[in-house]
Amino acid sequence: MGEEFSATDTFPYGQAIVWQPNPAWMAESNLRQLMDRHHIRDYDELQRRAGHDLRWFWNAVLADLDIQFYQPYTQIVDLSEGLPFPRWCVDGQLNIIHNCLDKWVTPNHPMRDQVALRWEGEEGTTVTFTYAELDREVCRCANALRALGLGKGDVVALYMPMIPELAIAFLAIVKIGGILLPLFSGYGPSAIINRLNDAQAKAVITSDGVLRRGKPVPMKTTLDEALSAAGSVQHVIVVNRAHLAELPWAAGRDYWWHELVPQQSPTSATEQTSAEDVLMLIYTSGTTGKPKGAVHTHCGFPIKAAQDMRQAMDLKPQDTLYWLTDMGWMMGPWEVFGVLLNGATMVFYDGGPDYPDVDRLWALVEKHQISHLGVSPTLIRSLKTHGTAPIEKHDISSLRMICSTGSPWDPETWLWLFHTALRGEKPIINYSGGTECSGGIICSNLFKPIKPCSFAGPMLGMDVDVVDEQGRSVRNSVGELVIRQPWIGMTRGFWHDRQRYLDTYWQRFPNVWVHGDFATIDEDGLWYILGRSDDTIKVAGKRLGPAEVEAILNAHPAVIESAAIGVPHPIKDQEVVAFCVLRNNYAADEALRLTLLDLVTQELGKPLKPRAIKFTTALPKTRNAKIMHRLIRAAYLDQPMGDLSSLETPSAVDAIRAAI
Repeated sequence: MGEEFSATDTFPYGQAIVWQPNPAWMAESNLRQLMDRHHIRDYDELQRRAGHDLRWFWNAVLADLDIQFYQPYTQIVDLSEGLPFPRWCVDGQLNIIHNCLDKWVTPNHPMRDQVALRWEGEEGTTVTFTYAELDREVCRCANALRALGLGKGDVVALYMPMIPELAIAFLAIVKIGGILLPLFSGYGPSAIINRLNDAQAKAVITSDGVLRRGKPVPMKTTLDEALSAAGSVQHVIVVNRAHLAELPWAAGRDYWWHELVPQQSPTSATEQTSAEDVLMLIYTSGTTGKPKGAVHTHCGFPIKAAQDMRQAMDLKPQDTLYWLTDMGWMMGPWEVFGVLLNGATMVFYDGGPDYPDVDRLWALVEKHQISHLGVSPTLIRSLKTHGTAPIEKHDISSLRMICSTGSPWDPETWLWLFHTALRGEKPIINYSGGTECSGGIICSNLFKPIKPCSFAGPMLGMDVDVVDEQGRSVRNSVGELVIRQPWIGMTRGFWHDRQRYLDTYWQRFPNVWVHGDFATIDEDGLWYILGRSDDTIKVAGKRLGPAEVEAILNAHPAVIESAAIGVPHPIKDQEVVAFCVLRNNYAADEALRLTLLDLVTQELGKPLKPRAIKFTTALPKTRNAKIMHRLIRAAYLDQPMGDLSSLETPSAVDAIRAAI
């Protein structure tokens, strides 16, 4: 680590600036208002102060968001237990639902009639909720939960598609002081069992099924299989989404949503909680061992989500944000908390972004007047294969920006999206962080220029650096992404596993959070994420991220997407093996294999020539579209697969084995 790169390297170096900040947008931005309020001259001064004076900054964030407390905190942060275990908003009394809903719906408040949620189903059905209407439904659901004996500190799981009842249940659990446990809607029984048992969940809210490409897919039957081994669950509430004809039912445990919730009172008191009471457990998968339950609090995750939207993405009350996500990925809770705390509008869509046709995503933008669209690079690579016609069919001028997270970009796909969907005029806000962070570590913004695939730098309030193997800061070199100061959204640890939390993030360098991402900063001060550092490939002393190889392969017209891994070599330590998914009109023959092999060798140099290029029909991915390099490596080396709970399509592993 720390090796030099040249401007001729393919990813992401040597790219020119393609977007410059718009002075009018900066002058009208949320950030400019914040700077004026604190007599700060420019963005660079704000970033310096925010990164090094964490007490001033997070006090300023809470004031900027108008976060209201039942009882004010006595100090913003207490670091007496060390940097890994800060206590935030000490002595404060806060239930975040007050700031998401309660304060907006007081009598005569202008926000009462503002649209909070727009929902569309795959079949075309749409529903809209104002803040007042959403509050009434949340109160009904909260009363239903209390009627079942659920309350403060009880863990309630959500195993549901992206339907309105999901948002309502999500907020109702918070309202009663419960602990949210979001689960991916596509989990199988074993993944559900592990999480329910570890969290000791008392209830699950689910759906009979989900509609996918016009066909019902059962969900409750999967949950029932899991519940046979999850003894803590006492209640199950079921939404009739897919209208399945036959459904297993456990009398005394199972309740229909439509029979339990609508008849409840539309008013309900919000449980008073402490600012640091546990709000949510989000489980992330590990390479080995059980999933890790990241612990988040009322004054943690929601504040960080809202801050990122407000400051980096300039979200305003008149804006509408839609992020393609599932509630089981952190971007689901992030969307709900962040949008509502900013008084804006969110969109839920339950269905495929390319169904019934490949223009569905852009139709959603036009129909719901979406200003902030959140996508993954993997999705855009897939949509790019259909050309520009699906975009050109729709008026998407409502977009102020497109935001992106989930995996590294390649320059070709980034530029395609920039010039087609945004006409080269509006920014792609690149955003990277993690579940344990409650949002972004680095991000683009309206105040800094943009190159393809780049980030402006650290999120405000994040003291971020790139370091070599000895922990020394490096520039114009590839290194580890680290954080040197705590932040309000930092996980409070792993659920009942303090040591694993310390081992995961704090073991390598004293008092430094090592995030596990490979990053670099170029000569213009722009940042890049090159993939997970635990996926790093080391060939004869040179380290490279998989994205460097993948960007070269993805630039070839035959390749839809690719994945590169490092495999053992007795002399060079590792060699590169790459797997490519091809477009339909290209043959997976030896001539193409040699062409791609030569292309990578020419771009990276002979010492980094891949051992092999393999053709596959699919790549294993998580449900948030991240390629699971470790599974590809395990399949190639015939090693144990480890945790498969976040794998979207199990058959993708078989496709890799077939390619091998």
